Amino acid sequence: LIGRLMFELPEEMGLIAIAVRQTQGKGRGSNVWLSPVGCALSTLHLTIPQHSNLGQRIPFIQHLVSLAVVESVRSIPGYEDIDLRVKWPNDIYYSDLMKLGGVLVNSTLIETTFHVLIGFGFNVNNSNPTICINDLITKFNKEEGKKLKALTPDCLIARTVTVLERLIDIFQEKGPNGVLSSYYKYWVHSGKQVRLCSEDGPVAWIVGIDDYGFLQVHEEGKDVESVHPDGNSFDMLRNLIVPK
Repeated sequence: LIGRLMFELPEEMGLIAIAVRQTQGKGRGSNVWLSPVGCALSTLHLTIPQHSNLGQRIPFIQHLVSLAVVESVRSIPGYEDIDLRVKWPNDIYYSDLMKLGGVLVNSTLIETTFHVLIGFGFNVNNSNPTICINDLITKFNKEEGKKLKALTPDCLIARTVTVLERLIDIFQEKGPNGVLSSYYKYWVHSGKQVRLCSEDGPVAWIVGIDDYGFLQVHEEGKDVESVHPDGNSFDMLRNLIVPK
């Protein structure tokens, strides 16, 4: 629906589709997602000029959206210590333990404008099969003696889009350096060690992401190298960077 509509509207008009539940969701590759009531599920259409800072670094959009999801919770006064984090390239995590959601970005270049469809979904209310944001809030209240209120999917979708708008404005003005300090504050990879290519591959350390949003790793005795997320998956369970 949104894919058909996005070329029919004036460029300055925003467009978002929100689902209460999802039965034919699309993930990376051939992954299919089923999302019940209680999740925040949305597809957002954006236009990005090709020659802008972000237009020259389109892969960064997924990182901005992931950061916006996390900040939609952690920028609320009192909720700053809810342990919601980003995992490169496009996942939302509880600490570095469990996935709560993800981001999928598709872009089409028409003349000098990128038409970008951003799908994001994250678990707000469902304790099964993994964990949800309101579970984290309940856990925090119990451990810290607080009385933070549970959050709702519609509130967090609205906050995510609002935060994303601010992050895009900052990126367009200042480039990656305008947002990376916030991204690193919430990501799960600082100082983590991985093996490259296979379980017996060389050891490397994650050092950050480059100016185009690709993961950077440093193998001892060698230069820092970038790993492209569209050709690799980062498997935290096996602690590997694995080429597909």
